[in-house]
Amino acid sequence: MAKALFEGLVFDEQGYPVSATFVGSEPVYVVVEDGFRYHVAARKVDEQVLELLKAQARQHEAQISELVMRMTGQDDLFTRAAVLNAVRNMDKSFAQLFEQGLPEAVRWYLGMLGFRVVINRHGELVSVDLPASADEAPL
Repeated sequence: MAKALFEGLVFDEQGYPVSATFVGSEPVYVVVEDGFRYHVAARKVDEQVLELLKAQARQHEAQISELVMRMTGQDDLFTRAAVLNAVRNMDKSFAQLFEQGLPEAVRWYLGMLGFRVVINRHGELVSVDLPASADEAPL
């Protein structure tokens, strides 16, 4: 794993940003609580977030395919099938995502949309703030 996927988007339960660093070659999130620095494997947190995002995408796959088709200007059976297949099999691209990481611009944009991951010192998800739509994003 190259680095923590959601670096800059992870916060502790008190609302403070969680830093990301390495222990050896393993990326970790550092949660500071009562003066102690807890190192949580980034992959553990990132996998939980990706599973949540995958579940959300599967719940809304019809809306996602409709949006992608509108954005690309293509409205045919093959495009719709390709988009649905991509949503249904998105976990197959997770390995590549862990190797390459999320580009900084993508993380920045997610932060601007209000995307936030809150974890405890054990690396368990407390909450994930997902913007409902791009229309609700701050300007």
